[in-house]
Amino acid sequence: MERVRGIGGYFMRAADPAALGAWYRDCLGLGLGPDSDVHGLWRQEAGPTVFAPFDADTDYFGSRAQQTMLNFRVRDLDAMLAQLRAKGADVAEETQDMEGVGRCRA
Repeated sequence: MERVRGIGGYFMRAADPAALGAWYRDCLGLGLGPDSDVHGLWRQEAGPTVFAPFDADTDYFGSRAQQTMLNFRVRDLDAMLAQLRAKGADVAEETQDMEGVGRCRA
């Protein structure tokens, strides 16, 4: 299974926290491994993390009602995207290369 390799932390409200936690576990591999627990703790690999504000009217990361975007580092982006599609996720085909950051889904 391809797994997420890093991010700092992200917290969100959910109507069904258990179901949302299960999706992150089953689709992204979060909460798996020796350090995991009911709170979703995982040890990350070192790597770049981008922290960037966008204009309020940007279309870069979806609907204007969407207030945040979370990117994960993975070892093999193609494998992760295929894994997500196999689980029924709606994943765009386009990717982009960002100098100093790596390849990402556009």
